[in-house]
Amino acid sequence: MAYTNAQRRQHIYELQTYLHAISLMNDSIPQVIPSGVYDSDTSAAVRAFQREYGLPETGSTDPVTWNRIVGVYRSMLSAQPVPYAVFPSPGYVAKPGDTGQVIYVVQVMLCCIGRRYDNMQQPEICGSFTEETAAAVRQFQQWCGLPQNGRVDSATWNMLVSCCEHLCNE
Repeated sequence: MAYTNAQRRQHIYELQTYLHAISLMNDSIPQVIPSGVYDSDTSAAVRAFQREYGLPETGSTDPVTWNRIVGVYRSMLSAQPVPYAVFPSPGYVAKPGDTGQVIYVVQVMLCCIGRRYDNMQQPEICGSFTEETAAAVRQFQQWCGLPQNGRVDSATWNMLVSCCEHLCNE
């Protein structure tokens, strides 16, 4: 059976997917968007990968390069989790009207605590710091002896994180 163009495109797409994932963890590898076409961006990413991992820089994917890309990709999948610092800075304060990933994480932590304690308000997880979120923050702050302002500063953040870590370890 002959190697079809569809199979070739699928293999190129797979290669590009691996390279894209590797580029997210290694800034030396330029990002390539999987398309199934071995274009100049793919060749540049392969060349950068080869340089980074001590292979001859050809820009072509020979069996040695392919095996190394697959090996690096698989090792990333089984690596230890990378800590992710969400809270922007010690002086940052999340407040009603704010949006973004910090707010999502705050809402998830409040809901986690709320699932453990029946009398804890659980805000909707929506990424927007709503009045419902502020009310849950004020309630949590009251429980922790913090100023009840409904805002998440580093003290409130640290208490939320500690409480959630404690709940997860029970």
